[in-house]
Amino acid sequence: MSSKIGFWLVLITIAVVLFYLLSPMLTPFFVAALLAYLGDPLVDRLEAKKLSRTLAVTIVFVVISLIILVFFLFLVPLLEMQIRSLGEKLPGYLDWSFGMFGTYLQEQLGVDPSILEGERLKDLITSNWQQTGGLIKNVIQTVSKSGFMIVGWIGTLALIPVILFYLLRDWDNLVAYIHDLLPRAIEPTVTELARESDEMLGAFLRGQFMVMIALSILYWLGLTLIGLDFALLIGFIAGLVSFVPYLGLIVGITIAGIAVLFQTQDALNLLWVLLVFVAVQVIEGSVLTPWLVGERIGLHPVAVIFAVLAGGQLFGFVGILLALPVAAVLAVIMRHLHETYKQSNVYTDESLP
Repeated sequence: MSSKIGFWLVLITIAVVLFYLLSPMLTPFFVAALLAYLGDPLVDRLEAKKLSRTLAVTIVFVVISLIILVFFLFLVPLLEMQIRSLGEKLPGYLDWSFGMFGTYLQEQLGVDPSILEGERLKDLITSNWQQTGGLIKNVIQTVSKSGFMIVGWIGTLALIPVILFYLLRDWDNLVAYIHDLLPRAIEPTVTELARESDEMLGAFLRGQFMVMIALSILYWLGLTLIGLDFALLIGFIAGLVSFVPYLGLIVGITIAGIAVLFQTQDALNLLWVLLVFVAVQVIEGSVLTPWLVGERIGLHPVAVIFAVLAGGQLFGFVGILLALPVAAVLAVIMRHLHETYKQSNVYTDESLP
């Protein structure tokens, strides 16, 4: 028994060390693996309709590539345009804010508004915004200064579709191969844990990802209908953080409320913002989540936040990519250990002190 434990400890240690050392070059493999995991059910459905595996993979591969291409060619420039527009209007918004707050301080509290140092704060905020607002432009300029960095980025981007295609084509074979390598004594337990982990990941990654996209679009359309200038940017942010329940609602209402006050200087327009977010929440709760996620249990919101932060702190971008899958697997394992403990003598033996 001790030799088996030692073998698994050595194997796990080697795997962790290799992962840590190789993490800078593993990004294209993990991005491709994540996309392949998301796309494999679609490939299986097409296969069920009597299409060959290669043809099904090709169709799914083209769809995924087009979605990514549309995002970078159309959505990213639109977001950049809204960020730039916000930067141009920011000084006027700040002037109005300091004016309103200064008037309140003077009339209600008898405090001199000059203590706010409004002009100094405005210059500080606008200068920092100008440095960070053109995010895409700054990234491109930084990368363009290093030829080796450009080659590295191009190589990484070129590897992702190649790896994705082969992983999609051989996904079922890889799963079967790993299953065949499992020691027979633990194969039933590992298979059950893998099945439960896949259900949780499917509910969270596949279902919740689609919910996030749908919410972003609905927020964007709703805020556009009420005439908000930065509807796309606010909708994208609110949808992006909606993987944590109610966080997208809170963040979206806060940002949209501030934006509509800046734009219209009329507090009554907050009701329109509230109406949009309440309507979208009703659609999410009654249609989107039951349809796309179902009744499967996802990760606890606190576990999601901790996993993403811990993954980024320990392993950088690769850690962020792996944070949720690893957290889902750990959650399943912890639940299994909890059930095993509740059935063990340690828990049920009343003679223990």
